[in-house]
Amino acid sequence: MPAPPYKMWEILERARTGPFCEDEAFTMERFMPKMQEVISKYGIKYDPATPIPSENKLADAVWQAGLEFFLAVGVLSVDTHRILTFDEGELREALYLIPGEYLVGLGKDARVLKRRQVEDAEPPFVIFSPDISCDEELFLPMCVAYLREPLADGFCAPILEESMGLKIKAKSPTELAGSMEHVMSLREAAKLVGRPGVFLVAAGTAESDVGQISISNSQWGVRTSDSRLVGGLTELKIDNALLNKVAHYQQFGCFTGSLTGPIYGGYAGRAEGTAVLQVAYHLMGLMVHQAHYQMNFPFHIHHTSGTTRELLWVSSASHQAVARNSKIISVSNGFLNAGPATEMVLYEAAAHALASTVSGANLWEAAPARNKHKNRATPMEARMAAEVGHACSHMNLSREEANALLLKILARYEDRIADAPLGSEFQECYEVRTSLPSQEYRELYQRVREELADLGLEFPY
Repeated sequence: MPAPPYKMWEILERARTGPFCEDEAFTMERFMPKMQEVISKYGIKYDPATPIPSENKLADAVWQAGLEFFLAVGVLSVDTHRILTFDEGELREALYLIPGEYLVGLGKDARVLKRRQVEDAEPPFVIFSPDISCDEELFLPMCVAYLREPLADGFCAPILEESMGLKIKAKSPTELAGSMEHVMSLREAAKLVGRPGVFLVAAGTAESDVGQISISNSQWGVRTSDSRLVGGLTELKIDNALLNKVAHYQQFGCFTGSLTGPIYGGYAGRAEGTAVLQVAYHLMGLMVHQAHYQMNFPFHIHHTSGTTRELLWVSSASHQAVARNSKIISVSNGFLNAGPATEMVLYEAAAHALASTVSGANLWEAAPARNKHKNRATPMEARMAAEVGHACSHMNLSREEANALLLKILARYEDRIADAPLGSEFQECYEVRTSLPSQEYRELYQRVREELADLGLEFPY
């Protein structure tokens, strides 16, 4: 069956012709009342004792609530003050037409990116990503370090803040220069490690629509076998620049990923509403972003992380809802509190991967140090998540078994979330010249891996 786009121009035109609505009215009179209504109607309730819930009834309720919520609320264009609305028939048609898998990357480096089932015995597709900015001179060594990781099925590079010593500013010539430097250096790193066709998600440095359009080039830039991301505005909002990306990605021919992060403690409320909103974002990604896969990072309003007990429940419940009721390819992005080269960050990576994998998600790992600190990310955090994801599938864990294991892991770091250690920068725990981890970080990693094995996790090797 055909891939997205689904009625692209008809749907994007609704940003010009849909019902008129101001921002505040959309949130206060449309979004928030409907959210409370569907939570009550479908009886959705968070249970802190089960951060990985195992009731199919709950997952299906979260799906139905998210679907009803999305159809009733729609998506607001903040530039035109028009609501993009959808009827149930076309939404179900678009859901029916999803292929459920794609061949991404090129040649020997190509991989199959596909939807997963709850308690799936197949390992997750893992995209390694530092999710932070880095110094210009560290960009190539960091890319090499991540791309040489054997479990990386794809890679999204760090973001440049400077190019040729100049500060990058969105929608300016420096953004175009930085975006070109980003993607050209990324392609160079992939060649250096012998993976020239690896699936790349690029380029985070290209913040604007103009920046993204400037790097569409299969010779030196982003290829049609690679992916681009298009985000949303808080919550369920979009603007013309984002819609420009939507149209360009489809016309250029690359894969589109929908990048959304519902806020726990924001307009959706607490865990129940955040899970419902995450389902709605999957539907927004399909219909508005015209996306081939959905990449989600629900995060805590105070900690800006996704590894608290409540947020692990949000990820698990919402991914189960999507996996049980659709063929949408869903990817779970780990936002961690602690920084690199700490015991805590490795436990957090393990917890996020465990909850996501058993619930039917693929993995995007990881954003250490709350995604706020330059240079503070390494492949070791992503490696831990990937190894745990593969172990989870290798063991064919049930949700009940995974929940019991997750509670043991939570006990190792949960009381330190508010004052998580900042850890080290890349160059402090990796040898920049060789792009390899320090002996100290290797030993710490091995010790935590052995402790996870003692808790009951069976690594496949």
